[in-house]
Amino acid sequence: MSREETLKSAGDMPDAETEAAAQTAAAEAETDVTAEQLAAAQRQAQEYLASWQRERADFSNFKKRAEREMKESAQNGAADALLKLLPIFDDFDRAFAHIPADLKDNPWIEGVQGINRKFQKLLDDQGISVIDPLGQPFDPSRHEAVGMDYDTQAESGHVTATLQKGYMRGDRVLRPALVRVAN
Repeated sequence: MSREETLKSAGDMPDAETEAAAQTAAAEAETDVTAEQLAAAQRQAQEYLASWQRERADFSNFKKRAEREMKESAQNGAADALLKLLPIFDDFDRAFAHIPADLKDNPWIEGVQGINRKFQKLLDDQGISVIDPLGQPFDPSRHEAVGMDYDTQAESGHVTATLQKGYMRGDRVLRPALVRVAN
C-alpha cells in the first residue's frame, strides 16, 4: 500500500496519526521485501556453496587421476624400453643353451652368466614375468601359434613347444610366446 493510499484511507485521523500509520505501513512493506531478498540471497549462497563443493571434488578427482596416469605412463615407458631389450635376453638364453661341454666351467662363461642374472633381476624388479607355456592349454591372448604338431602325445590344443618365450607385466602382455600347438 502506498503512502497516499494509506493517507486517503486514514482520512478521518488527525495528521500526526495519519503520518504514523503511513510510516508503519511503509515499514511493514519494506520488511516484507527485505525478508524476501534475504531468503533469495540465502538460496543463492547455498547454490554457490554446493557448486563450489562439486567443483572442488571434481578437481580432487582430476588430480588423483592425473597422478595415476602419470605413474602408469612412466611404468609403461619403462616396460616399452625393456621390450626393446627382450631380443637380447633371447640371445643370451640361446647362447647358454649351446655352451660346449668343455667351456661350461670356464670363468669367462660364468661371468657372462652373472651378467645374464643381472638382466633377469632387472626384469623381475620391473614386474616383468616370463611366459613359458609348455604343456599348458593354448591361450591366444598370451600365445602366438606358429605351427601345429600332429604326431605328439600331448592333448589337442595344448602347447607342445615354446619357440620364443613371451613376457608379461602384470596383466599386460608385452610380447606373446611363440609356440607350437598339438592338433
